[in-house]
Amino acid sequence: MLVAITRGVSPGIENCELTHLTRQPIDFSLVQAQHRRYEECLAALGCQAHCLPAEPDLPDSVFVEDTAIVLDEVAVITRPGAASRLPETLSIAQALQPYRKLRYIESPGTLDGGDVLRLDRKLFVGLSSRSNESGLAQLRQLAAPFGYTVEGVSVQGCLHLKSAVTQVAGDALLVNRAWVDPAVFGRMRFIDVAPSEPLAGNALLINETAVYPSTYPLTQNRLQDDGIAVRTVDVSELIKAEGAVTCCSLIFKV
Repeated sequence: MLVAITRGVSPGIENCELTHLTRQPIDFSLVQAQHRRYEECLAALGCQAHCLPAEPDLPDSVFVEDTAIVLDEVAVITRPGAASRLPETLSIAQALQPYRKLRYIESPGTLDGGDVLRLDRKLFVGLSSRSNESGLAQLRQLAAPFGYTVEGVSVQGCLHLKSAVTQVAGDALLVNRAWVDPAVFGRMRFIDVAPSEPLAGNALLINETAVYPSTYPLTQNRLQDDGIAVRTVDVSELIKAEGAVTCCSLIFKV
């Protein structure tokens, strides 16, 4: 069984952290509706929902992916790189406690879950403005007893590693080569984002279906032409907050 932990959209989302995007007005009613449809999509693909209430004082808290790395054997509670997001981890730890043993990233380490791409037993960690070498080293130490290796990856021009590259099939990655060098990921197939859609590298693979933003039709066509099963969702308002489809859930097997 797959569990999907999500969280309602904070009414303060307009005050979210932004690093690479210009702030735009966010329609709160619309972003709530888009998030509900996203949750419905996860349920339709077989995920059992565990929906946490919105946190009015935590603008970025809908982006639960950044607060934990959920492996098969253990959950690592992160230490987000934006100080305003540190309080988000408390409720996530409480939600994960029934499912996994918990471990923690500690100061001076910072680590956002959006910077961690898992390919089987290998964890690639983006060294971004949100995740540092100490966070990477701590994750390596915590994951090693369970047979995982951890490798740092340079990223540029984007918020997180998974802004630039995500898995869309067992042997395939969707990638923006301007933001990350695909050579570090070894013998995978690569599907390039359309040049006019640089933000299109984020997809959420559930079983054999890629949940994908409807905002990027040219890249969607590339995925489908490659034989990838795609389920589109409209997350245009969440994108204004530098979010994407992986950001809004923590999905794991129980």
